[in-house]
Amino acid sequence: MILYLDFDGVLHPDDVVLDACRRPYLRGPGALFEHADYLDAVLSPYPQIAIVLSTSWVRVKSFSYARKRLPARLRQRVIGATWHSHFARDEELLFWWLQRASRYHQIASDVSRRQPAHWLAIDDDADGWPVLAQPHLIRSDPLLGMGAPDVRRQLEERLAAEASAHPKMTNFKSIL
Repeated sequence: MILYLDFDGVLHPDDVVLDACRRPYLRGPGALFEHADYLDAVLSPYPQIAIVLSTSWVRVKSFSYARKRLPARLRQRVIGATWHSHFARDEELLFWWLQRASRYHQIASDVSRRQPAHWLAIDDDADGWPVLAQPHLIRSDPLLGMGAPDVRRQLEERLAAEASAHPKMTNFKSIL
């Protein structure tokens, strides 16, 4: 199973900007990655769940920069990102990505490429998600993210349902 993970509006409030040295910071209250431990706790019974970063941090900073910002146990789960630096070398693809592709389209493109048996996305951006794909989305509040108990409960329930439907899901050893 793959979990597509956004940062802003999920692991911390969404009001993140870059300072003059291009370092991310929150304009409002809170701290960067303040809710990462909540995500780690919800995922802990499922060591085989991999994370694909679906955050703009990968495009704006880099994959390794974004990955390194996560706590170690989450970082070990990261197997890739929806954005790849080679996209920037293709003008048509870059235009699509920056101007036309919703977060759903970015994730759907990655799902099509990776072909995971099961996947979920946690994001505060629900624009462009078709009705048939919405069962794969756990929408978070842009300010509360994983800090909201209902978001954690939804993720716990979805993972438990997947584990119940696919008992091997909790028996696998971590491949990461």
